[in-house]
Amino acid sequence: MKPQVGFFFLTRTRLAIALMGLLLLSACTQEQQNKIGRGIQNWTGTDGVLEIYAGDKLVRRFLKVDKLSTALGTDDGKARDYRYGYGVFDENLNMQADPNEKRVYFEFSSYSNIVFFENPH
Repeated sequence: MKPQVGFFFLTRTRLAIALMGLLLLSACTQEQQNKIGRGIQNWTGTDGVLEIYAGDKLVRRFLKVDKLSTALGTDDGKARDYRYGYGVFDENLNMQADPNEKRVYFEFSSYSNIVFFENPH
């Protein structure tokens, strides 16, 4: 009978912890929730693909992008009009990180025609 009581206690404790976590999360603003979500996503990692278009033509592709960041001003802390990140530059646009293709830093304007998605492979 004791193992059942111990199991019941652990289950109640876990439930209470989960409810407290949900309560704390619901008290956060939407931006804080987004930051928490991005933190979890960054910790777990992603396999993003960033494509940059000139009109309807694909001109650049970056693979294995884990996140895109918004640049902030040094003095005023305001968001700048460009985004940046790191990814493997897919020179031949074949959706594969070939051995000769390196991980690079990239920037693009907030007004660029881009598509960012999780790699389906």
